Amino acid sequence: FPPDSSWDAAYERELQTFQDIGDAGEIWFGEESMVRIIRWLEKQKIPLDSPVLDIGTGNGVLLIELAKSGYTDLTGIDYSPSAIQLSEKVREKEGMSNIKFKVEDFLAPSAELSGFEICIDKGTFDAISLNPDNAVGKRKQYVRSLCGVLKPEGFFLITSCNWTKEELVNEFREGFEILEELPTPKFCFGGRIGNSVTALVFQRK
Repeated sequence: FPPDSSWDAAYERELQTFQDIGDAGEIWFGEESMVRIIRWLEKQKIPLDSPVLDIGTGNGVLLIELAKSGYTDLTGIDYSPSAIQLSEKVREKEGMSNIKFKVEDFLAPSAELSGFEICIDKGTFDAISLNPDNAVGKRKQYVRSLCGVLKPEGFFLITSCNWTKEELVNEFREGFEILEELPTPKFCFGGRIGNSVTALVFQRK
């Protein structure tokens, strides 16, 4: 093939990344945020049979990628029945029968939603925080729910577009300690460097 076709591929990727970052709705499902999560799990040598919960799974793509990386005990929940229908379609197309999808309200989780070693959130806590109806109470309930579904010493990986590291550490101080901050793209606005995305790993006490 011609020597410049690899450049085309690189530009395609650049463009895709720009579109992901340019559109806040997409960023939570952006490829780089999935890669960041999977790399961390691999670096920590998290056993492949560890129970993983994706909170607000959306189209289920993160769990598909985790399944492709060898993880076997995967559950995705979403408040929206149509999101779960979509994720089930994606799962069937990919032939990933070992992923469970359930319609669940994380603020009122069912009793069987428990015993997870890893919980992942990309944008769901943000969405709950933006709820005009009692956002503070809903955030507190989120933390309580998280304590209920995640085993002690389990890990919680959160990707947020709304909250700084300091704010998230404060929100999750009841029951969680911060383990590390994952690198995210930095953006420059008028000479000031800002992060529009924060990705943190917490451990349940």
